[in-house]
Amino acid sequence: MAAVRFFPILSILILILILAPFAFAASETESLLRLKQSFTNADTSLSSWIPNVSPCGNWIGVVCFKNIITGLHLSDLGLSGKIDIDALMQIPGLRTISFVNNSFSGPVPEFNKLGAIKAIYLTDNQFSGPIPLEFFAQLGSLKKVWFSNNKFSGNIPDSLNELDLLKELHLENNEFSGKIPSLKQQFTSFSVTNNKLEGMIPENLVSYGANSFTGNEKLCGKPLDRACEYYTLPAEEEGRVYLSGFGIKVILILVFAAIAALVFLSMRNKKQSKHDFSIISRSNSSIDGDQVQVHVPSSKNSNSSENKSKKGSSHGEHKSETKRASTTRGGSMGDLVMVNDEKGVFGLGDLMKAAAEVLGNGGLGSAYKAAMANGLSVVVKRMREMNKIGRDVFDAEMRQFGRIKHTNILTPLAYHYRREEKLFVTEYMPKGSLLYVLHGDRGTCHADLNWPTRLKIVKGIARGCGFLYNEFSNYELPHGNLKSSNIMLSDDYEPLLSEYAFYPLINPGAVQSMFAYKTTDYTEYQKVSQKTDVYCLGIIILEIITGKFPSQYHSNGKGGIDVVQWVFMAISERREEELIDPELKNSTSSLNNMLQLLQIGAACIESNPEQRITMKEAIRRIEEMQV
Repeated sequence: MAAVRFFPILSILILILILAPFAFAASETESLLRLKQSFTNADTSLSSWIPNVSPCGNWIGVVCFKNIITGLHLSDLGLSGKIDIDALMQIPGLRTISFVNNSFSGPVPEFNKLGAIKAIYLTDNQFSGPIPLEFFAQLGSLKKVWFSNNKFSGNIPDSLNELDLLKELHLENNEFSGKIPSLKQQFTSFSVTNNKLEGMIPENLVSYGANSFTGNEKLCGKPLDRACEYYTLPAEEEGRVYLSGFGIKVILILVFAAIAALVFLSMRNKKQSKHDFSIISRSNSSIDGDQVQVHVPSSKNSNSSENKSKKGSSHGEHKSETKRASTTRGGSMGDLVMVNDEKGVFGLGDLMKAAAEVLGNGGLGSAYKAAMANGLSVVVKRMREMNKIGRDVFDAEMRQFGRIKHTNILTPLAYHYRREEKLFVTEYMPKGSLLYVLHGDRGTCHADLNWPTRLKIVKGIARGCGFLYNEFSNYELPHGNLKSSNIMLSDDYEPLLSEYAFYPLINPGAVQSMFAYKTTDYTEYQKVSQKTDVYCLGIIILEIITGKFPSQYHSNGKGGIDVVQWVFMAISERREEELIDPELKNSTSSLNNMLQLLQIGAACIESNPEQRITMKEAIRRIEEMQV
């Protein structure tokens, strides 16, 4: 009798074990749907997040391992609103969170409730305010913290020191103030540039180099070229007070101001001489006396640019081939050098007075749109990692770029040279990048991406690459940073390649931000060559034909679709038609052409560079295709 009762009980236990994962998965699905409801602008960008569909393999941005949700990579989706932390707490396998390049604002969400999280990416949002000092105390598994390009303020939390596993810390381009904690970790990637930090840089952080600390005027000590001045406190007090060079200057200015005030008071009843004392305040005015209001765009947004305004010079007559303009006194700002005047001639003052708008941040710097008073809109890119060569060589390179005349190459208009950073000015293309039109835009521009338009774009990219391989044939990487975000589209969808041939100009430590260094050529063979650009071209072809965002564009390879693995697997299983973007399925008469282009893309991404086709062969095959 006992045995009779045993079998139903055992059956029930087995049934519970079988059904438990499904119930667990259902609860995670419900949690993600609650998270979606907490966002604004999510109905379109997260349209694949629907009930009764498994998130793994079907929902954009959801990363799974063996059907367990391990990551949320919701970058570049235009999301805003609130991040529902309680919903995230219901996903026990969650280890990585990325909300890069969205529009979230307000204080930092309570990610510290997610004790098992290993990586948090919040770069390029509008989060603001101080981070609680004990925020990181309960996040012992955390390895990567990317809070850059926000508006965080207050002190850098000391609780970071409790993260023994932390390897990557990026707090640059915020408003952090106070001293830098003496962090004990050995970082593989670290930056606190462009904040309001002050005092001496901790000795155990010196090895990360000056580029990790620039843009903090009150920081001093090694590795910066700014010695710390200090005085010893009275005997009853301990320690020393450090003053940076900036602090010394402030004190000197106050002293001179006091002296000037005494002189003025002593002379106010006397006849004033021809020299007006207002000359004291003219150190920032222009040479010719005309004061031009300069709005320097910050690395965050145009609203903050007015807080950093300076006075520059009005541009004078444009003479000779260089057409230099807007020189400030002492040359501290330098000149704007026109290298192509087909869109007209303008000066640094025109740029500084223009209405600025942040377009984004990339591995090589930040980009802004500047709409000038004459109606011309340009893109200004701030390049901080181009200190490898001197001014004369840099000028020669820019002039070579400026002479380029090709339908599929975006020719620069001007540049501005400073030792620590460069400005690179090009024409603004209203349609934006191929990346945006493919994945970000869901309006008329995206609807225009039918098969003939996509093939036109691929052919234009190929022709542009052909020109670069002829013009820069002796370069190891004639392009080097070929990806869809660096391909602009004209009004009639003619592609224009940008950020090309920068490889010889970029600092050795920064070249790995280029897309060529994210390919298998470098990750597996530790070498890049002209065939690396071929691999990058293949990624773009597959991106265009499938409509999928390649995970290869992410530095950690997570998020999007691994188009290389997906394509090779489908080809080996003779499922090529499944790779075609569903939005192209109406063009059934062109299916063979689409599959032909797919095969060209696959030939370009052969993992072994020796077996990969050349750029010349790839271009030949593409040119042979007809709509």
